[in-house]
Amino acid sequence: MITRVHLRGSRVGGLLRYLWGPGKAEEHTSPRLVAAWDGAGPLTDLEPKVTASGKRDFRALTALLEQPVRAGDRPPTKFVWHASMRLAPEDRRRTISDSTWANMAVQMITEVGIATTATDPGLRWIAMRHADDHVHIVATLVREDGRTNWMRNDYPRCVKATYNVARRYNLHRRVPPADRTAHRRPHPVEVSKARRTGRAQTPRDELRRRVRRAVAAASSEEEFFARLREAGVLVRLRHSSTDAQMITGYSVALPGARTAGGQPVYFGGGRLAPDMTLPKLRLRWGIPSPPPAAPTVGRRERAAAMRQAAKVATAAADDIRRAARTEPGRAQASAVAAADLLTSLAYAMEGDRRGPLHRAAEVFDRAARDLYGRVRRSTSRSQEMRAMSRLVALMGRISGDDDAMASLALVMDLARLADALEQLRTAQQRLHQAEAARAAADALRAVAGGRQPAVALPLTVTPTSEQTVGGGRRTARGR
Repeated sequence: MITRVHLRGSRVGGLLRYLWGPGKAEEHTSPRLVAAWDGAGPLTDLEPKVTASGKRDFRALTALLEQPVRAGDRPPTKFVWHASMRLAPEDRRRTISDSTWANMAVQMITEVGIATTATDPGLRWIAMRHADDHVHIVATLVREDGRTNWMRNDYPRCVKATYNVARRYNLHRRVPPADRTAHRRPHPVEVSKARRTGRAQTPRDELRRRVRRAVAAASSEEEFFARLREAGVLVRLRHSSTDAQMITGYSVALPGARTAGGQPVYFGGGRLAPDMTLPKLRLRWGIPSPPPAAPTVGRRERAAAMRQAAKVATAAADDIRRAARTEPGRAQASAVAAADLLTSLAYAMEGDRRGPLHRAAEVFDRAARDLYGRVRRSTSRSQEMRAMSRLVALMGRISGDDDAMASLALVMDLARLADALEQLRTAQQRLHQAEAARAAADALRAVAGGRQPAVALPLTVTPTSEQTVGGGRRTARGR
């Protein structure tokens, strides 16, 4: 089940006429009320009556809904709140009665703060149904006592409440609340421009991947900026307004991505991913340490490095399992460092070709992030794993049977680490990330077994469902 919060308005009557009307494609059939605010009386009395001309009269219901607004103290201009609850396709086979829909709607809006009891007269609202798979909820945002309920952060609250309702009624599709761990999606304008210019991906996506590669291989910001420039990225540093020697941030651009006036299009680190700002990267790197010297690269050296990295990954997986309940911060630092190791390994095994290991690294990166872009301080284990990430990056492309077998063994160990991360995210009730960790583990096992994985993270400029539904914060899916 998903909930969509529609744009607010100022015309109750116009919205009611649309909901009880035929709809834009004659999809509205048998419209009827299924629930209303406490104290509203029988639903049969509220239902808009059909006049002698065959049209419905909405004046009585409109007046009742608008009555607190008219008597309120400086009511808002847009006081009409409109939302809809819709079943997922796999749940539409079920026959849900009007009374069940009414109970689900009441539970959702009670948790959100719209529906209240008779002892606390709040907002006036109705829930109406005109199809088997969804209901509409209309409320006026002025309470009976004249105060305005501004319904701030209404969409995240509705997503959380709808998820709880779906669990109670054992529905198949349950959209967990947003956790802000997904990277920034490209704007539809960026997607269209990339298609027109023949790019396989948007500049934002390409820059994010190049920055992630530099982050995984660097141990300090100086090395980080140097690696970005070596990768062909334009780097612009932001200096403090009080101390010109202090760097407070950075932005990056691709040489070929320019505006109509010929200027490069720069993106700040925070516009690429929530954990890519310079202060968070500094915290991620921890105490700067000198990068390891470039090793003498040979099959034996590569295989030894991969075996060493596998031991560190196995120890980190054990740490994540042990720390899941007692020290989540320590487990979080190890998870982020494991994402860096997987990123470096993907470039060592596949180069710049966007193969299945790159896709698995993208999904694992989502699973490893902390909530709302937070970054935990590094630990001894995370520093050890980051040293392995830098070592793998310094060794370059993998070739030969010996180091290839050792690399595939490392991939399998990282799959087990992804299993541990899934257990951690499930225990933390971060279900989006648990799903991402599970997908990454399956993809890594497929790579290790020589099969084609199925990781649902496109590397092209095809619009996502979030973009096509409507974009912004009011889409039907939480991030």
